[in-house]
Amino acid sequence: MAEIRLTDIRRGLGHTNRKDAWWARPLLIFICLTIFLIYVTWAAFQGNHYTFGPYLSPLYSPELFGDSTHSWFGAKPGWWPGQLHWSPALLVLWAPGIFRLTCYYYRGAYYKSFWADPPACTVTEPRKKYLGENSFPLIIQNIHRYFLYLALFFLLFLSYDVWKALWFMPPGATDTDERSFGIGIGTLVLAINVVLLGGYTLGCHSLRHLVGGFMDRLSGAPIRGRAYQCVSCLNRRHMLWAWMSLFWVMFSDIYIRLCSMGVWNDFRIL
Repeated sequence: MAEIRLTDIRRGLGHTNRKDAWWARPLLIFICLTIFLIYVTWAAFQGNHYTFGPYLSPLYSPELFGDSTHSWFGAKPGWWPGQLHWSPALLVLWAPGIFRLTCYYYRGAYYKSFWADPPACTVTEPRKKYLGENSFPLIIQNIHRYFLYLALFFLLFLSYDVWKALWFMPPGATDTDERSFGIGIGTLVLAINVVLLGGYTLGCHSLRHLVGGFMDRLSGAPIRGRAYQCVSCLNRRHMLWAWMSLFWVMFSDIYIRLCSMGVWNDFRIL
């Protein structure tokens, strides 16, 4: 029988016997997430160019307070501290942000890419003991299941934004009641955004557990069994939904922002 020697195990970050480019995937994820975080943070603090006609950037939806026609409760609230920078996105963006931050898939992605914990399978990491997620601060990751409910509400608001994106103000009109039905490129951009976010949110591991995880026999509850199958179907491509929805949210804001700035033209299809 061949003898396996374990005395040559090396410690320290990045030691491995793998011959493939194991570092490429975590590096790519690091670059992509960094670009997204920098852009979204910048866009959220801008507080302008987030609407164009009937379009509202998903980074600002729902616009609870603001100066645009999409605002639900009027302009900037008087209780907002004068020392703090004001942007309508700051009131809402934290909720979907925490939902993604605590997502089971994203945890595995940024643990490897940002913390090297570990950077890849059979590759050593810089720390010598595993703390897990049962102590502060990582125990906070367990709030993911509760932010799922907020994410579902956000899907409703974003769907309503698509509905509003179907109604355009005719040239020269001054009354919002004079809007006419139409479809623009921006309408399709926002609609695709809802589809991708829906695929990501409705395929969430927590939702899968919610609709069928408490049952030992799904055949006894056909409706819940069907729901469990649907969520499981989306869950099989959870990583794909996660990345596509992540960058489409960013693209949706870029599209509306550039249209508002006059850089891009929004063509009407119908």
